[in-house]
Amino acid sequence: MRIAVGCDHGGFSLKFTVLNSISSSDHEVIDFGTDNGEESVDFPDFVFKVCDAIQRGVADRGIIICGSGVGASIAANKMKGIFAGLCHDHYSAHQGVEHDHMNVLCMGARVIGPAIAEELTKAFLSAVENHDERFDRRMGKVRKLEEFGHL
Repeated sequence: MRIAVGCDHGGFSLKFTVLNSISSSDHEVIDFGTDNGEESVDFPDFVFKVCDAIQRGVADRGIIICGSGVGASIAANKMKGIFAGLCHDHYSAHQGVEHDHMNVLCMGARVIGPAIAEELTKAFLSAVENHDERFDRRMGKVRKLEEFGHL
């Protein structure tokens, strides 16, 4: 898979851990920055780059890291076809893909450390969408909410 990665200054401390985890899992990395943890930058700029790559088919999934992961998750979910989840535990990182068809993993570098980030990245990358009727039905409702704002 091709994995787009982006972070702001708050997420920079985990960036190379995530990049190395992706590479060691034999996936292609598309790095959208930031390239410096000292200069304050705006997370929506990097969220857009990652999610736009998924929308255009340049990337299959994305990982976004900011300070808490909350802002990145909120911003990513504003983009059509993006199903972003904030995960700080192993179960959510794979279950989000399996049951909820999550295509963007958001993490907070001020919440978790490198060992957890590596574990979450690998869980996210190895998970496969489960297309059991109940999961597809639920995701159909989510897509309807995205499209029309109601069920």
